[in-house]
Amino acid sequence: MEAHKLFKAHGWAALYVHTRCGLELNLLLPVISLAVILSASLTVIAHYLHPPRPMLIYVFKPLTTILILAVALLPGAFLTDRYVGAIGLGLLFSLFGDIWLMLPGNRFLFGLVSFLLAHIFYIFAFLTDSPAYGFPWQVFPLLPIGVIILVYLWPALPGGLKGAVSLYIAVIVVMAALAVDRAMARFSMCTLSAAIGALLFMASDAILAIDRFRRPFHLAQAAVLGSYFAGQWLIALSIGLLACRP
Repeated sequence: MEAHKLFKAHGWAALYVHTRCGLELNLLLPVISLAVILSASLTVIAHYLHPPRPMLIYVFKPLTTILILAVALLPGAFLTDRYVGAIGLGLLFSLFGDIWLMLPGNRFLFGLVSFLLAHIFYIFAFLTDSPAYGFPWQVFPLLPIGVIILVYLWPALPGGLKGAVSLYIAVIVVMAALAVDRAMARFSMCTLSAAIGALLFMASDAILAIDRFRRPFHLAQAAVLGSYFAGQWLIALSIGLLACRP
């Protein structure tokens, strides 16, 4: 009854507790995170069943991203905090990308555009939530990685996708560089979470492209989805750990 009164008086804020390390932690966060792990695991398993179960993928792949979006929305600041709003929109467009890529037929370009917009929103988030650091120097170690991936993919890319894939790689390198730069300039658990998440997202996209266009391999779905969901969850978690926000 007391918890019910607290919730009526303070809303979701009543579900926040202070941990020993000084972070504010929503009590729903571990519950939703466990649901993310379960849903993501079922998505991966569905790819490796004999035969694969597309209906399970259609259900649990978008559900996993929806649950990750719920992690980002837990603080309830989507409309009032520009960082939260941009990350939330990035996750929403990621959901659209998930749906495009899992549907039958060749909808890769639609998925690519959806994820491109997601990365642009993440760039806005990392810029909005950061002081003016100047040039993100972390782009220099990441840029050669992007170039190597593009050069490796180039001979196998269809002519109509070469420009789009080049732009996509450039945008995701900038996104990851901004996230890492932000963490190095203003270190906290939240900035570190977002930076690791951005790097995992970049790794996931690289594995997906290599598997799709250049060298398919059996564990591709596990590697792509595992790094993708982990990366998105860490980016969302940078909102869920409220008190460590810069």
